[in-house]
Amino acid sequence: MTLFTRRLALAAVAGLVALVGVAEAKDWTKVRIGVEGAYPPFSLVGPDGQLQGFDIDIAKALCEQMKVECTLVQQDWDGIIPALLARKYDAIIASMSITEERKQKVDFSDKYYDTPARFVARKGANIEVSKEGLAGKKVGVQRATIHDKYVTDNFGDEVEVVRYGTADEVDLDLVAGRIDLRLDDAVAISEGLLKTDQGKDFEFVGPPMNDPRWFGEGVGIAMRKGDTELKEKFNKAIDDIRANGTYDKIAKKYFDFDVYGS
Repeated sequence: MTLFTRRLALAAVAGLVALVGVAEAKDWTKVRIGVEGAYPPFSLVGPDGQLQGFDIDIAKALCEQMKVECTLVQQDWDGIIPALLARKYDAIIASMSITEERKQKVDFSDKYYDTPARFVARKGANIEVSKEGLAGKKVGVQRATIHDKYVTDNFGDEVEVVRYGTADEVDLDLVAGRIDLRLDDAVAISEGLLKTDQGKDFEFVGPPMNDPRWFGEGVGIAMRKGDTELKEKFNKAIDDIRANGTYDKIAKKYFDFDVYGS
């Protein structure tokens, strides 16, 4: 084979690979979705062992709207983006806030909900949310979340930041008195703790917080960079389920207020 012939053959193979790659990128008849399963009421494992929650119902509704076959893949939060990049699944629907830092690694759909963050502490603790008021306190957060970053960036020199793998683990230590406060999504705290028997002695402290520098632009669906067609499909499906009433029906199952935000 001459050098010229060899180059032609290599060019043909490269062209074929490129065409196959384009075809695969556009063939979204099946989509694998990473979910957490440990963040009530958005995502949890029910008594029957099945995944349930707002995120789970939204994921299923979007898949039905897109007319694609979806598989839900449960993944611990710590590794949820690395597993996406490793192609364990194609998208993440797990209450992930759209932040500038995360945009460096992944692409996001439009938001599908937007709620503020809040601190919670034991009733009567009289804790003021300020550098002076939190000085010496132990603040529990779920590891590698926007809440972890917010506390670390704003109070890291004044407080002891205690990091956990799941929100349930934070609650257990808060109730047991091993930490003084917890910071998380206000809805997750309300539904997962304050409205339960173990949360009856706790309350929100400080104002709701939604500064986009830490808390992002709402919650979206994360995908690998370059999966543009999948992103367009999700965006259209989000618009469609909001227009046809499906979104409101799901939201009312879990919330008595507008979780989508302005």
